[in-house]
Amino acid sequence: MSSLPNSDHNTNGQPSSTPDASATGWREKWWRIVDMKVGVIPVPIYILLFLLIVAFTLTGKVPSDLTMSIAILSFGGFFFMQLGRWLPWLGLMGGAAIMCFVVPSAMVFYGIIPPPVAQAIDVFVKSSNFLYLYIAAIIVGSILSMDRTVLIAGFLKIFVPLAISSITAMVVGTLIGMAMGMTFQRSLFFTVLPIMAGGLGEGAIPLSMGYSGVLSQPQTEIFAQIIPVVMLGSFTAVVVCGLLNVLGKRYPTLTGEGRLQAGLLNVDINRKTAAPEPIDRAMIATAGVTIVSFYLVGVLAQRLFDFPAPITMLFLIVAAKLAQLISPSLEDGGREVYAFFSRIVTWPLLFAMGISYTPWQSFVSAFTLQTVVTVVATVLTLIGTGFVTARLVKMFPIDVAVVVGCHSGQGGTGDIAILTAANRMSLMPFSQIATRIGGAITVTCAILAFQHLV
Repeated sequence: MSSLPNSDHNTNGQPSSTPDASATGWREKWWRIVDMKVGVIPVPIYILLFLLIVAFTLTGKVPSDLTMSIAILSFGGFFFMQLGRWLPWLGLMGGAAIMCFVVPSAMVFYGIIPPPVAQAIDVFVKSSNFLYLYIAAIIVGSILSMDRTVLIAGFLKIFVPLAISSITAMVVGTLIGMAMGMTFQRSLFFTVLPIMAGGLGEGAIPLSMGYSGVLSQPQTEIFAQIIPVVMLGSFTAVVVCGLLNVLGKRYPTLTGEGRLQAGLLNVDINRKTAAPEPIDRAMIATAGVTIVSFYLVGVLAQRLFDFPAPITMLFLIVAAKLAQLISPSLEDGGREVYAFFSRIVTWPLLFAMGISYTPWQSFVSAFTLQTVVTVVATVLTLIGTGFVTARLVKMFPIDVAVVVGCHSGQGGTGDIAILTAANRMSLMPFSQIATRIGGAITVTCAILAFQHLV
């Protein structure tokens, strides 16, 4: 009877494993763990970030510099992104965006996010203009990548559904508010029009200042009445546009998946040429500096002429694109910058906005029956009318409805959340038309009408 082979040898009498092979196997297991990620962060690094944030918090002061902010925003942003995508149904309707900016707001209010952490992020976001850098990268990067024909036709046509939708929503929203027991003035001037005023900084603040002058009341009191309505309207638009994305998956003929009309994509971040060439990293840096330059021109124009910086920047880059002043290589660089910001930076930014720009008490205070019904009716009418009238200008209904929906967003913050929920970040240039220009027209008309009707 023969004995069993030695377990350390194979059938040829050779050792079945060596120390090097064993070590390699151990390293491969570790590498597999490293390749597991939360968003873009390897799991071991994610755990390390958690321990570092806790350690800094226990010292009593969390730095508000760039490095610490990157750590905190990446940790929170990618966690809620992952969670929002995992949740059934919510993930399909833009749940990741909702989770990223609503839940952190509640966590700050209830102290789940420690005050030193929240304060550090608040200081960083408001002192660094992180939000406007993102908007600049998305606007300029997307327009650099956009087909000129789509650009020309899109900007001209979008005003038709936007105007019709705004007027219809104003009428319907006011009537619904009155049916819910509000006065005409309360329904129109303090509920419906603030939704379409262009957000907080560019909408609610000048609107409340105008109302304050007419009523001889403190601006802060009026602003406190307006801000909950603006936030609820923006949240409603995020949810509805997330549902529109689901509708587009089921009925593909209704959507261009990020383009307003038939033709080339607004921004094709996956474009490949017949003979692909390596990415010129220097040109990506060139595009980045170009984007910052256009934004600073807008900032200077706002300081000199009190005209919104994003709109100045938008007009300038559109003019440069139409005049073909942008080289193809710079357009490629802009496409890469756009892709990075839209795919990666969006989630940390949404998390930051939840902490710094979404006060939980104000958000919750809007949830009265009168206000909720009126706000939801206004936003649904706005988006629904955009959907229906898109066919008048031969555009895709869902994509037009999403752009029009940005007219009810919380400014740049709302645009990002809405477009992220709808998975249509390439529509950012058009959303700026709806938010900035549409908002400015709304504020101007509202204050003029308020002077005569109140």
